[in-house]
Amino acid sequence: MAVVCLNRDGSIVASHLQSRQVEPPDIDSVPADPRRWIAFATTLAAGFVDLLDVTIVNVAVPTIQQDLGAQYAQIEWIIAAYVLAFAAILITGGRLGDLYGRKRIFMVGMVFFTVASAACGLSTGPTMLIGSRFLQGLAAGLMVPQILAILRESFPERERAKAIAVYSAVCGSATAVGLALGALLVEWDLFGLSWRPIFLVNIPIGIITLITAQLWMKESRSASAPRLDLVGVALVTAAILLLTYPLTEGRRLGWPAWTFVMIGASAVVLVLLIGYEHRRRRIGGSPLIDLSLFQSRPFTLGLISWLLFWICFGGFFLVWTLLMQVGLGWSPMRAGLTSLFFAVATGIGAGVSASVLAPRFGRGVLVAGGLVAGAGFVGYGALVQHYGQATTSWQMMIPLVLIGIGFGFVVAPTIDLVLGQVSASGGGAASGLLNTGQQLGIALGVALVGIVFFTQLDHDSARGADEGASRVRTELAATGVPAPAQADIAVGFRECVRDRSAQVDPTEEPESCQGAAAADPAVTRVLTEAGEYANAVNFSNTFRYTLWYGAGIMLLLSFGFLALPRNARLNPEGLDTERVPMEVT
Repeated sequence: MAVVCLNRDGSIVASHLQSRQVEPPDIDSVPADPRRWIAFATTLAAGFVDLLDVTIVNVAVPTIQQDLGAQYAQIEWIIAAYVLAFAAILITGGRLGDLYGRKRIFMVGMVFFTVASAACGLSTGPTMLIGSRFLQGLAAGLMVPQILAILRESFPERERAKAIAVYSAVCGSATAVGLALGALLVEWDLFGLSWRPIFLVNIPIGIITLITAQLWMKESRSASAPRLDLVGVALVTAAILLLTYPLTEGRRLGWPAWTFVMIGASAVVLVLLIGYEHRRRRIGGSPLIDLSLFQSRPFTLGLISWLLFWICFGGFFLVWTLLMQVGLGWSPMRAGLTSLFFAVATGIGAGVSASVLAPRFGRGVLVAGGLVAGAGFVGYGALVQHYGQATTSWQMMIPLVLIGIGFGFVVAPTIDLVLGQVSASGGGAASGLLNTGQQLGIALGVALVGIVFFTQLDHDSARGADEGASRVRTELAATGVPAPAQADIAVGFRECVRDRSAQVDPTEEPESCQGAAAADPAVTRVLTEAGEYANAVNFSNTFRYTLWYGAGIMLLLSFGFLALPRNARLNPEGLDTERVPMEVT
């Protein structure tokens, strides 16, 4: 059974297995390194800050947007830049550790991660923050693949299970801690730094980790590491960026022709990548992507379902945060604490599915997880649309628990079940594809949900505008404003609400709203409260609409998981190290 830990954006993921060869030496034949637990604690700290970092960002996104004056597309890039960079270098980072030493690459990654975190915390604008987040992702792609590779080299087999259990527990706490800590740091506004401490907290952790790694971590490398496929890395990165950039920027720019050209070019680059990887494998090289894996239909459909799963949840985490803080006007603290319903349910679902259900029911657990999460999406959307601004955290508990349990059912056992469809020699390469697919899915989910959510918010803005305008007229009548003036104010209010919903840049004040200020404080109060109500109505309805897409995706991927063999089961005794390499990211 793969190692399970809560991952970025509140997710749980089986440990990221690297696409490299398993080394045969028997570690139990040599004395155990007496420094192994200190070295392991060092790698745990690195894994913890990696998983913590993105969770914290999700809670702080609305505050970052307000402070830096970021556009919606830039907010999407602040999230996506990290996972795109991570996905691009994930497999190569593991191979670099094999070639040049895992301790060395781990420390290089930690140095750059710490520096990039400082740059994030000191960013003066959204462009600088996006660039710093990209560097953070690259650094994590160097650092994280070494963690369980170092574990495998440091511990004899009799202690590995204990070490993996500790690793899982620490990873599992990262999301819950991230949600709460992020909310606290933003709410406390330490030293007037607002959201910046969520990144700056990584600096002392990074420095301590580097010192302990230098003193107590031993070096290790592979005796027969695969060669680097730099051309493959370049082609993969180009294909990803050619697809995600126009999807993220298209709406903001009005979908000019070049956005569609870039999307078409991404398909061309993908074809070039397939041809190059096929040729590299034929001449005996070390391809970044082993295309022979796709000869297995169950693996291919399982990989597609896995990608769809992360597209769905990558988008969900973004719009969920926007709903709570921008739509409903909740504080970061309240949003963070509400998110714990999902985090706790995810932990329960993952633990039960990986240890009890999946070994017995196999693919049925994945199918059930998709359906339960989809039902949670439908219920959550209906709940928020019905109650709108009056929605409470406790009302959200039931749908969030359903979504979390379904999420845990899918994430925990999927990697092992899908990897079971490939041969032992292909396990490492297959795991690399699955984990790259996870990162890519998150980035695509953020880009695609931006199109769906904000387009629908604009399209359906009349709903909130009409309901808000009706409130304005009722309240103005109660304050004694003459009827003709009521009508004029209500018409102006309605136009302002619709123009705000159509904005691609939330920092710009629509022209129709610039004359909305009233000399009478009572009228100003009425307009402010009605504006907040209209905004909540529009966000709630759009959230429901978007979650219907999410439910449809979950239904689709559930059918995809049915492609796995009926007898696909997890190994209840633990990870099959003969089939799947221990190296993980």
